[in-house]
Amino acid sequence: MIVKNEEEVLDRCLASAAPVADEIIIVDTGSQDATADIARRYTDKVFSFPWQDDFAAARNFSFSKASMQYCLWLDADDVILPADRTRFLRLKEDLDPSVDVIMLPYHIAFHPDNTPSFWYYRERIVKNSPDYRWQGRVHEAIVPIGNVIYGSAAVSHFKLRPSDPDRNLRILEKMMNDPGDISPRTRFYYGRELYEHGRYPEAVGALEAFWRDSGGWIENKIDACRILSYCYHMMGQREMAFRVLFRSFMLDTPRAEICCELGRLFMEDNQFRLAAYWYETALGCPYQADRGGFIRTECYGYLPSIQLCVCYDRLGDTKRAEAYNELAGKYQPDSQAYQANKVYFDRLRHDGDSAKKE
Repeated sequence: MIVKNEEEVLDRCLASAAPVADEIIIVDTGSQDATADIARRYTDKVFSFPWQDDFAAARNFSFSKASMQYCLWLDADDVILPADRTRFLRLKEDLDPSVDVIMLPYHIAFHPDNTPSFWYYRERIVKNSPDYRWQGRVHEAIVPIGNVIYGSAAVSHFKLRPSDPDRNLRILEKMMNDPGDISPRTRFYYGRELYEHGRYPEAVGALEAFWRDSGGWIENKIDACRILSYCYHMMGQREMAFRVLFRSFMLDTPRAEICCELGRLFMEDNQFRLAAYWYETALGCPYQADRGGFIRTECYGYLPSIQLCVCYDRLGDTKRAEAYNELAGKYQPDSQAYQANKVYFDRLRHDGDSAKKE
């Protein structure tokens, strides 16, 4: 782990991880609170590393201190929940030593019932070898090569407070001024940070440059289409907002996330039949988590169902609208929208029965 000023969450993280770890290595990059003291409750391997605006450098330093066969990395606001600790321990017992990289789920947003609403696979456990080292000053990653397997032991990300919202953008802007650092991945994350900062024209420039680059990961390119669509929408360029979503279909079969965005745009134009088409298409999209892209779980069930309820209600097909609301309830039974719709449809039936009696 690399940490800085994490006294609020570090104990929670280490208490959850200690039962699965044979060795704990903490690299402090300049804390001014009790972070290092908390770390020493769990390990004597606490090191200092001067912060250089380079996450990969700090993480690689932490890996250099590891003595075990594999490295598992965590952030301070990560937690290994009890059920996942059991999965981690089982994974250790059954692990074939020929495995080089283990991709595991990273849960980073949650529904009210604490089931994950947004997650993706990360290269969570890697061989302790120079072949597996971090790349990228920010949004750093390890290239998963060799014998790569997928597992079910998840790490859950529970933030208590936001981090510096401008830190990553500052680092990326420095990288963009260094021609040697401008990789397709850098362009993608730079564009995404600009989008998250509301700098939409600049985000479009960076993401369109990323799209034109012959390199770049296909899942990032598909996600870039979604982000570009939102940027064009915010810039008042409605046609481009549609076009760039359709552009993603040149890369692979439709993703539910893209189909839901098309449905949303058509709903905004009151074209409910077209919106319904794309939401129904979203429901038919396979859930392909092993592709490694960002997964918005609600796009594969709840969101298209609840929106189809609205679409068909607006189209006057109350029976189909209610059926889709019931489907939405199977995905999220505690959803306020689902519960409100049930009241609405019950009232319609009651009013209809009353009219028949009169």
